[in-house]
Amino acid sequence: MRLVLTPMGLRAGRRVIPCSVGRGGISATKREGDGATPMGVHRILGVLYRPDRLIRPSPWAEPILPGDLWCDASGHPDYNQHVRAPFRPSHEAMRRPDPLYDIVLVTDWNYPDARTGLGSAIFLHQWRRPGFPTAGCIAMARRDLIWLAGRVAPGDTLLIPPLPRWPARLAARRHGKD
Repeated sequence: MRLVLTPMGLRAGRRVIPCSVGRGGISATKREGDGATPMGVHRILGVLYRPDRLIRPSPWAEPILPGDLWCDASGHPDYNQHVRAPFRPSHEAMRRPDPLYDIVLVTDWNYPDARTGLGSAIFLHQWRRPGFPTAGCIAMARRDLIWLAGRVAPGDTLLIPPLPRWPARLAARRHGKD
């Protein structure tokens, strides 16, 4: 399946999914900490999910277990890699108390061969609320994310074109999604 980010949301086949992008908008020059969603053609490499909160969304989905982390320490050899606790360098917990990472689609942005400073993981994950920006990921309603995870396959593409202004709040309201 080819995914395309449009001003109306994420197009997946004939469906348009309301979504949010990074607080820094869409950028051709993504950098660590800029809050931007990177422009380009990316591939979906994995699906991660919380087995204690939902059933496996696809046959190739991998469980997020206690102690699963993602390294965001740009100078560390494990930068932008899945790591396990205990891990002292800067990282993000994959098993969160909120539902944002209950299901995650992993893209190939600066992964698996990460280059320092280009920004860590760009995921597709659940949003906090409609239109609320992310730190660079693409976020959407849980039901849309589950639907998407059940249909994408390894290597499917995600096209993020140059979009001068991101109307996420408008798109979310127009679709009436949560």
